[in-house]
Amino acid sequence: MHWDFALILFFLAVVVPILGRRRIRQLLNAPKTSKMDRLSVYASTIAFQWLASVIILWRARSHGLSAALLGVAVPKPALSATVSIVLAVLISINQFYSLRRLVTTPAETQGVLTQLALKLFPQDDVERMIFFALVMTVAVCEEFIYRGFVQRVFQDWSGGYVSAGVVGSAILFALAHLYQGWRGFITTSVVGMAFSCLRVLTNSLFPTVLGHFIADFSIGMWAPAKLRAARTAASPNVY
Repeated sequence: MHWDFALILFFLAVVVPILGRRRIRQLLNAPKTSKMDRLSVYASTIAFQWLASVIILWRARSHGLSAALLGVAVPKPALSATVSIVLAVLISINQFYSLRRLVTTPAETQGVLTQLALKLFPQDDVERMIFFALVMTVAVCEEFIYRGFVQRVFQDWSGGYVSAGVVGSAILFALAHLYQGWRGFITTSVVGMAFSCLRVLTNSLFPTVLGHFIADFSIGMWAPAKLRAARTAASPNVY
């Protein structure tokens, strides 16, 4: 067990969830968020994720983990393309119907994700442009970190058991999203497990990067306007 790998996993399993929950709690407790608040969150997240990815890539390559072992390759192009298309369609359909169901749910039972959508998701064209860069960053970096590096490390440490890599990466991925609450933690665990299995099937991060991007970008573009419209319709005197 390499000490630097262990340190990276500790940071991902403990420090990232704690800092993420603290930051989101501060934002949710604020009466409202300004344009600068949202742009600051976008910019700092982009910087942090790329920095973390570069450091992890540096340490991984120093211990002989090739790009192919980290999933940064497409050894099965036809299979990867097919999986990518199917995954993109399924995620798009799921996001559409999930949002429709969410906007018809009473506000008091919608959970923390609705509050995040209203406070952090983009509200004008400038914010949408930066949000696009954010979603691209998150899709590439998180898939590399969790489905590339973490999954490979757990698999290697277990003596080659693929299931150990799948479960380990899914758990750390869910911990990184603990700020969404326990319901979000469970949902993210399931998504992480599915993405990890696709990474094993295709030996590539390409399908999961695409799926991750579509999931985050679609909800970021659709959710704010639809949620505000639903709340206005329910309480027309609230501005």
